[in-house]
Amino acid sequence: MASILIAMAYRDGWKRYTAVVFLIAALAGTGVAQEPSGVVIKSETHLIDFTFSVHRPDGTLVKGLRRDDFAITEDGVPQKIAFFGTQGELPLALGLIVDASDSQSKFYKRHRKDIEKFLRTVVRPQDEVFSICFGNHLRLTNEMTSSAETVMDGLERFDKGERDFLELAAEDDREDQSGGGTALYDAVYYSIHQKLADALGHQRALILFTDGEENASAHDLLDAIDAARESDTLIYAIRYTDQKDKRTPHARQGMAALHHLSTETGGEDFDALHGDVQEAFGQIAEELRSLYSVAYHSTHRARDGAFHKVVITTTDPNDTVQARTGYYAR
Repeated sequence: MASILIAMAYRDGWKRYTAVVFLIAALAGTGVAQEPSGVVIKSETHLIDFTFSVHRPDGTLVKGLRRDDFAITEDGVPQKIAFFGTQGELPLALGLIVDASDSQSKFYKRHRKDIEKFLRTVVRPQDEVFSICFGNHLRLTNEMTSSAETVMDGLERFDKGERDFLELAAEDDREDQSGGGTALYDAVYYSIHQKLADALGHQRALILFTDGEENASAHDLLDAIDAARESDTLIYAIRYTDQKDKRTPHARQGMAALHHLSTETGGEDFDALHGDVQEAFGQIAEELRSLYSVAYHSTHRARDGAFHKVVITTTDPNDTVQARTGYYAR
């Protein structure tokens, strides 16, 4: 007679799990006690997971879809969905990444006003938020908290000149520019690795309040996107670019970078100065509570570091799935 016990411990949102199979053979004999023999077999299986939203052509969110409503292809090859779920009830782990460089100095008060609106619109008691003000340095103005007052207090103290905050990646030797550097990509990269990495059981997202301009990071745009993809972190960008500045090369590059950061990770970018920011926050809040999750065993087995393009569709060809564009096979 044999019994089998299978234990699975998952980590990193289905990215991989280790299945431990205990095969215990118990022999029974008349009047003879046998010591059980055990065999432990370990195998690691890699799953590819995606978190995303679905929209109608008019922009409204599509809710209530089921596993059979979705199809996935990787590099054009159909994949079989192994796990499916909705994320609406998960608590949120959010990072507010606030640009405090010289190019945004005229918007500091606007940032604070908009962040207060964001907190009122999006954050629930079970959610947690940290905030970082960045220029050439990445200053953590508050640790993870559910208190909007704590977030606003840290931002206000920073605006009044306090700089005695914990720094992320303080060991990085960034150039001390007289005009004030802007390390946007490092702010994203280190926020994910140092603040969101341990937020298991939460839906992760970063909200950027910036013009997207960059000149001081040790990491580049691809590093920031890759960090978000690997951790299944959505990035939303709230952009502050004056109309008169939009034609300058730096402004155009910043706008393009924010669009790329957000769309490649399953988020979206918004124009704070020429759009309805309250409406944008309402859209973000609704999206974060209407997310779907799928995971599949890729038919591509090699861990060769190559990028694989993933396309998720629904049975309705008019729907748009807002998801990151793929993953690196590592």
